[in-house]
Amino acid sequence: MAQVNKINDLHQLARDIKRWGVDSGFQEIGITDIDLKHEATLLEEWLANGYNGDMDYMARGAASRANPSAMVPGTVRVITVRLNYIAPEAKDAWDVIEDGESAFISRYALGRDYHKVLRGKLQQLADKIAAEVGEQFQYRVFTDSAPVMEVALATKAGIGWRGKHTLLLNRDAGSLFFLGEIYVNLALPIDAPITEHCGSCTKCIDICPTQAIIAPYIVDARRCISYLTIENKGAIPIEFREAIGNRIYGCDDCQLVCPWNKYAVKTVEADFAIRHGLDDISLVELWSWREDEWLKRMEGSAIRRIGYECWRRNLAVAMGNALRSDFVTAEVKQEIGALLREALERESALVGEHLLWALEITTT
Repeated sequence: MAQVNKINDLHQLARDIKRWGVDSGFQEIGITDIDLKHEATLLEEWLANGYNGDMDYMARGAASRANPSAMVPGTVRVITVRLNYIAPEAKDAWDVIEDGESAFISRYALGRDYHKVLRGKLQQLADKIAAEVGEQFQYRVFTDSAPVMEVALATKAGIGWRGKHTLLLNRDAGSLFFLGEIYVNLALPIDAPITEHCGSCTKCIDICPTQAIIAPYIVDARRCISYLTIENKGAIPIEFREAIGNRIYGCDDCQLVCPWNKYAVKTVEADFAIRHGLDDISLVELWSWREDEWLKRMEGSAIRRIGYECWRRNLAVAMGNALRSDFVTAEVKQEIGALLREALERESALVGEHLLWALEITTT
């Protein structure tokens, strides 16, 4: 990537980029340099403690995360954007979490896969910049698809500050938004970071069902429900199964309790409209989806990447918790129990292990 320093008016170009970004559908755009030395040190410490669990790619990509110009030669700035994702029609998340018969899915995954949506919008913005700058402009877009320190970059770009749950917080939008980046070879003027506004609040730490936020700004992924239900491909440790409750794909508790999310803004993106009633659907109905039906329904969804087996594993845990719940009717418990017992003979060893736990059947 050839570095570009000579554009007639970089300050005007930066203003134009922010305007074009809004035109492309983003709620906010910031620009930062690529100095991530401090963040690199924190990442090294986090990895050294094994907090990444089985996410080996975090360690493999550590050097690139800390040095954008090493991953994309010639990069001197990063344009970072945010895009709201909460669908206006989504059922209240707490109502679903507290309903033991329903399945809770992280609110970001109820519609179309955000990777696809963000990539399209970022490409639209990059094309607009290229049309203005010409052949000397070189870039690469990222949508949580490569080793990018997106929260660190967005923090440096002034879009928000890192909350104690490690997610980005914004005074006008909370944390319920996606981040995306464009690495560029344009020496654009950079935006200043903003001050932090978490104060002494520890609501996100206190509410975590598995106590995965082991200290402010430090998450042990091995305890995190999002990791356990999405990134983890093996058995879910027994000590965390009851705490998972009915969360079958991700967990939003630390965000839902955050005072700043009272300012969260609903999305206007049609692509983030709820699919297949996933904001409020019963565990029994989801269990009835055979693999071919699940694959079809999950086309274009971020959920599809965990695979059907892990989907069933997660459902088995949630249904086991329903059987243990005082808030699930006897009739529903009877139905769940019958479904799980019937499935014992045909599920994989991984799912079978969780079915035995759900039914409280010991093998010794």
